[in-house]
Amino acid sequence: MIKKLSCAILMLAAFTGARAATVVATVGDTPITDTDITARVKLMARQGRAPSDNRRQALQGIIDDNVKLNYAKNFNAVPSDEDVRKELKRMNLGDLSASERAMAMSAARAEIAWQVVVARTILPTVSASKEDIAAERAALAAAHGLPLEMTIVRLVDIPDDIAKKLTKPKSCDDAMEMARKLGGAPQKFTAVQYELSEDVRKRVSNLPKLTWSPRADNSVLLVCDTKKTKEYGDLDKIIKQNAMFKQAMFIADQQLKQLRRKAVIVINDDRYKL
Repeated sequence: MIKKLSCAILMLAAFTGARAATVVATVGDTPITDTDITARVKLMARQGRAPSDNRRQALQGIIDDNVKLNYAKNFNAVPSDEDVRKELKRMNLGDLSASERAMAMSAARAEIAWQVVVARTILPTVSASKEDIAAERAALAAAHGLPLEMTIVRLVDIPDDIAKKLTKPKSCDDAMEMARKLGGAPQKFTAVQYELSEDVRKRVSNLPKLTWSPRADNSVLLVCDTKKTKEYGDLDKIIKQNAMFKQAMFIADQQLKQLRRKAVIVINDDRYKL
């Protein structure tokens, strides 16, 4: 009798727990509970994302996961559990609770599926213009630097009135001589762009050759010459691919908005109205 009573209590507790998970929204026939949202918020925190409206952001993420997966089924693009587990291992999220792991699996599955759809249906339709490639190269140069060997002349502790007297030199030697005549002590050095300090890299990344930079921190810089390293050949290909990928993802975001509008999404809690 005691065993039967214990089993009944356990079943009642499980049933009560299930009922306690309030359905906040549905995507088609798929319910999204407040427990799901809590798990997603914890997952976002592990990924370093903690927006002030984190629960609404979490709900939006779960809705998008469902929309992406439903669309990916049309292309047989839903990844296997094994592929999803490999992705979670790569993400290195640490020890996850059961609910967090289930949410992480769901999010990773949707993202992999979406990337496959984008690669199959959108990426082949885009191309990168010269302007797109130039913008991508400039952004990379400023942020991280390129495998580009640069010969640079630097003048430090230079007064503003002297900096204004600097004119465009004909060569690196001409720049050095010009600086000396104005009473400066020019420094000449050669380095790969990505090895430069961040402040110097930002000042020279888009600076035309043989052109003095604006004065900053009591110094001016001039790029005498540039030389592509062996790495640069592969970089051109990578920059083009990045430019095309950004275009593809922009189109994909627009497509996701359309799919979201077409989906049957019902939000039951006014606090989560999007």
